Amino acid sequence: MGYKVAIVGATGNVGREMLEILAERRFPADEVVALASRKSQGVEVSYGEKTLKVKALENYDFSDVDICLMSAGGAVSKEWSPKIAAAGAVVIDNSSTWRMDPDVPLVVPEVNADAVAGFRKKGIIANPNCSTAQLVVVLKPLHDKARIRRVVVATYQSVSGAGKDGMDELDRQTKAIYSLGDIETKKFPKRIAFNVIPHIDVFMDDGSTKEEWKMVVETKKILDPRIKLNATCVRVPVFIGHSEAVNIEFENPITAEEAHEVLRNAPGVLVIDKREPGGYATPHEAAGEDATYVSRVREDPTVENGLALWCVSDNLRKGAALNAIQIAECLINRKLISAKKKAA
Repeated sequence: MGYKVAIVGATGNVGREMLEILAERRFPADEVVALASRKSQGVEVSYGEKTLKVKALENYDFSDVDICLMSAGGAVSKEWSPKIAAAGAVVIDNSSTWRMDPDVPLVVPEVNADAVAGFRKKGIIANPNCSTAQLVVVLKPLHDKARIRRVVVATYQSVSGAGKDGMDELDRQTKAIYSLGDIETKKFPKRIAFNVIPHIDVFMDDGSTKEEWKMVVETKKILDPRIKLNATCVRVPVFIGHSEAVNIEFENPITAEEAHEVLRNAPGVLVIDKREPGGYATPHEAAGEDATYVSRVREDPTVENGLALWCVSDNLRKGAALNAIQIAECLINRKLISAKKKAA
């Protein structure tokens, strides 16, 4: 018996990616329902070879839904996730709303799959921030090997992390520059075309941004609360794919060669690291792929037991849609949920 899966926010970048990945991975769903706000009712979205018509979230009956993939933003999740969970569906939420709730597990399956069992407290499982997800996939095997003490990371985050509006703004500004037209700035605080912006989300009292704060607290919750982490998050003029320059200080010695070996055997990680021009991964290669790519692994002589590395990943996939579906697969494979009934 297959499952009934609802996707809330099915017309957005991540929602559409969820539909694509469900079909790609042949997720055991007898029925998939695409949901969005009333204004998107009737819009058609692709699910494999099928076309689904979007239904309105506001009046949908979730009583026979088994899994709800929530990708409609924080405000919608705050209102609807508890209602959907109360109807008996497990909600896997992509917003930041529930991540730090102590009764909601924050899960990256390659890192802390056992935590999924905690969904029973509220019926909700949280997806981490896109930049956190790829980072902890890389940190976990290294932490197991040599115990991480401190991480300093600089992110180079694509405009798709800001949604369709972010992608459209980069497209419009780039065209305007080449056509000598007026450059409008709406989504981002400064021009993003041919520029970088060291500002993602709102500023906090200590001078960090909320995006940077998310990476700190989420890494601690997912991986180890003892890890110290400092992040600088930067928006760059790339459409898809987040990149990170990561500096790691360990408690125990670890060589670059040992790190290579550990990462090559790690789930969800692909090492591309030839010390020659082009022997590394960029966001272009990561787009459309499931893996988090690791390159430029080298020892840091400025700190005892230090390594530096570069990692890239498709933020719409591993950073959002793929991770959510992997969580759903964990629930099924561990027999933590069962289908309510044969879907129509």
